[in-house]
Amino acid sequence: MTTTKPNHIGRKIARIRELRGMKQEILAEQLGISQQSVSHIEQSETLDDAKLKEVAKVLGVTKEGIENFTEEAIFNIISNTYNNTSNDNSSLISSSVNYQPTFNTIEKMVELYERLVQAEKDKVVYLEELLKNK
Repeated sequence: MTTTKPNHIGRKIARIRELRGMKQEILAEQLGISQQSVSHIEQSETLDDAKLKEVAKVLGVTKEGIENFTEEAIFNIISNTYNNTSNDNSSLISSSVNYQPTFNTIEKMVELYERLVQAEKDKVVYLEELLKNK
């Protein structure tokens, strides 16, 4: 079993970029560097502060956001924001106002809808095959 270092900046940058639906080529273009340079950054355990701030700005997050990023934190934000069961909606409203998803919600909805439609098409094909075999 391979253990990974929890503060591998490059992996965090890659994951945030993926969650934002951004390709390496786009990040490279916005940073004014080559795609190979972005790949190198994403393989690096550390990055100097100036470059990290530049990458963070392009990704739409703070330098600290990259440094402190964890998958668990994302799930906690979602859980705390949308599964708040208290009757006081003020905390739900304030956390929702401050929550900025790192992905395009419309694209995700379209993707889910397309998967649902494909599942229905597959079901129809399956049922038609059952009817033919009777």
